[in-house]
Amino acid sequence: MKVAFLNPFVEAVFSVVPQVLSVEPKRGELSLRHAKTFTSEDVNAVVGVKGEVEGVAVYGFSNETALKIVSTMTGTPYTEFDDMSRSAINELANMITGNAATLLSNAGFKCDISPPSLIQGTGIQVTTLAPALLVPFGTDLGPIHLNVALIESVAKAA
Repeated sequence: MKVAFLNPFVEAVFSVVPQVLSVEPKRGELSLRHAKTFTSEDVNAVVGVKGEVEGVAVYGFSNETALKIVSTMTGTPYTEFDDMSRSAINELANMITGNAATLLSNAGFKCDISPPSLIQGTGIQVTTLAPALLVPFGTDLGPIHLNVALIESVAKAA
């Protein structure tokens, strides 16, 4: 995967997270998941990307971090997941990915995103088209793990 595909997602995290959660993310060290399959976090929002680049962005959270994020977004304390809390996590992923897709399009890679899907449970295997680049972000609410696995589509490469 090209690192150039990752930068719009990092930029989007730095834009969206402070606006929505009122916390400043601190970027951790970039790493490559060498396999196309990796173990997920407790709570994962998965957003598909399709167009001149395609693949997925997976946002991983611990249960504790996800509930703190939901509580911040809704202004209501959450201690367990329900439809509203799942919707809030998906909306955060949707906002970040939507911003990243706009930045990718501005860079010449037209793409659309799919509605997010939430996956809960420890040890779930996520399979991607390409090895994912992982960027951990620290926040006052807990860590956010951004996994981006995108490839240039055959149509764009031709």
